[in-house]
Amino acid sequence: MKKLSLTAASVALALGLIGCSEQPQTQQQPAEQAEAQKAVLNSGIELENIDKSVRPQDDFYFHVNGHWLEKTKIPADKSNYGSFSQLYDESQKALRKVLEDAANNASAKAGSDEQKLGAFYQSYMDEGARNELGLNPVKPYLKEIQDLKSKSELPAIFAKMRLTGASTPFGWYVNNDAKNSSENALYMFQSGLGLPDRDYYLKDDEKFSKIREQYQLYIEQLLAKAGHKNPGQAALNIVALEKQIAEVQWTRVESRDATKTYNKLSNDAFNQLMPDFDTSAFLTALGIKADSLIVSQPSFFEGLSKIIADSKLEAWQDYLTFHFTNDYAELLSKDVVDLKFGFFGKTLTGVEEQAPTWKKAVDASNSVLGEMLGKIYVKSYFPPEAKARMEELVANLIKGFDQAIDGLEWMSAETKVAAKDKLNKFTPKIGYPDKWKDYSALEVSPDDLVGNYVRYSQFANQEMIDKLGKPVDRSEWLMTPQTVNAYYNPVNNEIVFPAAILQPPFFNLEADDAVNYGAIGAVIGHELGHGFDDQGAKYDGDGNLRNWWSESDLSQFEARSQKLVEQFNGFKPFEDAGVNGQLTLGENIGDLGGLTVAYKAYQISLGDQKAPVIDGYTGEQRFFMGWSQIWRRKYRDEELRNRLMTDPHSPSHYRVIGVLPNMPEFYKAFDVKEGDKMYLKPEDRVKIW
Repeated sequence: MKKLSLTAASVALALGLIGCSEQPQTQQQPAEQAEAQKAVLNSGIELENIDKSVRPQDDFYFHVNGHWLEKTKIPADKSNYGSFSQLYDESQKALRKVLEDAANNASAKAGSDEQKLGAFYQSYMDEGARNELGLNPVKPYLKEIQDLKSKSELPAIFAKMRLTGASTPFGWYVNNDAKNSSENALYMFQSGLGLPDRDYYLKDDEKFSKIREQYQLYIEQLLAKAGHKNPGQAALNIVALEKQIAEVQWTRVESRDATKTYNKLSNDAFNQLMPDFDTSAFLTALGIKADSLIVSQPSFFEGLSKIIADSKLEAWQDYLTFHFTNDYAELLSKDVVDLKFGFFGKTLTGVEEQAPTWKKAVDASNSVLGEMLGKIYVKSYFPPEAKARMEELVANLIKGFDQAIDGLEWMSAETKVAAKDKLNKFTPKIGYPDKWKDYSALEVSPDDLVGNYVRYSQFANQEMIDKLGKPVDRSEWLMTPQTVNAYYNPVNNEIVFPAAILQPPFFNLEADDAVNYGAIGAVIGHELGHGFDDQGAKYDGDGNLRNWWSESDLSQFEARSQKLVEQFNGFKPFEDAGVNGQLTLGENIGDLGGLTVAYKAYQISLGDQKAPVIDGYTGEQRFFMGWSQIWRRKYRDEELRNRLMTDPHSPSHYRVIGVLPNMPEFYKAFDVKEGDKMYLKPEDRVKIW
């Protein structure tokens, strides 16, 4: 749910904390089953998915995944479907059982983990109570908005909306100071749009005009349900106001620039940036005391201040009323839930039907009580041998990266020393946290769903506020163990692999090493690669935003990166819409560098031994097939168009056919020659790491 992800998403956006996928949680086979490992390792290649009518030299993605793509239909309640989604589906079934058992345990001790899990799940599943209550749970918050008397009250109401989990034109969070990573700092960033991106407001073609019309109609219908006296005029006010906000926002490409988005200001300087908005009153209402703060997009705040000065209070009341209601719509009565799905589900992403309530309840429990569920998850679904084998893989990947740095003909000895220093300071985190989150201060009730969310939002925000003035806790995890993903955090210089991604097709304890190095090994390499992508390379080994490059090396790095930008700009899934090579550059560098280094690590793992041929494929061939099969995915057109504008990851097809033509090892493994569709002339190939 949007309101639950505001904090996590803002940290990720500002710090480049990017995972290999956006998919949510999942589970593995129970530990006792994993222990029954086969005596003979299999290839790990899903042979039934291979389409031999497509030559591997022409389209390796369709060759490896063709039959899967033909036979797989996107479920009616999803906008896309792939390897991540399959694992996620399995997770929901297991976590549902955990939650239902907790909900049915009448003897659970008050305040215990089991009581809170059960109570939260009950509050979500009680649709009868939700229908009876209608919009009553949000009306006290809407009344506060309507009772505003002047624009001088906007700072306090913006703060309150953020603390209760609702959207406002800008947001805040607390995290490592990017130039002093051992200390926590307060960050401010742009926000405030109901549509996915500023371009949805600014593009004039027919598709976007129609979306804006449907958005305005949705706003009008939702405000009518909320009892607004003039919902039609309010909808006009809101869309007009959001268009003004969009006009002063930075693009997603601009907002990924770690250097340009680091602007440390005193409180007085921030006030001067927004002369028509009392920033001190905003911070006071949040309960924050800080001498300085880091502003991600300064010109946005200047523009927003002017918008506030030129607008009427009524426009902001309409805006806040809509956003609070919209952010909480999924927790209200069925008519409101259905209305929101009609626009955000069907119109924006092409999803045909809603997920059943139990799936939504599992997702919500994961969002609110994620580590509480994680403690139960890892006991049953994360065998110790998986962690041991992952540690070995990570060690070999770091050795492979070390060798890759040695072999860079374009990098000077001086910069190589600095790069290796950063590499040697990487902190891997595998499986689950050493220290679990403490939820004892969070009250959860079985009959107060909206209240549960409000209290959770206040709890999570207070957790952040309490970090100010204290040393950074580097043991903290920003994903739960049951998340199918991985991430690199530049300010901690850490790579993190939750337990849930450590299963087939990413990590197979019963498979030969080749497929594992091509799959989870390349994911490890990808996350290492984020430390050396176009933004991660701006941070040193201690997580500080500092240039450690020589001028000539940086110029070479940027030239090679630009070549990769141009390659990916050439991929166009639609005639009128293609991949943004600049937006996806960090992920594409991560993929290319990660796969290159994973190949080296695989060779290290072989030692003096030759890889066996299994299922008719050499080890080198299985390595690349492992990479291709983890990215199998189908998208609805609406979802794919949305991602082309908003997602820093390239679509799955191009994560395979965009990377492999740059690797000489792929040409050798599959005898790729001039004239083949995946062939690039040697001078056109990109090598960065």
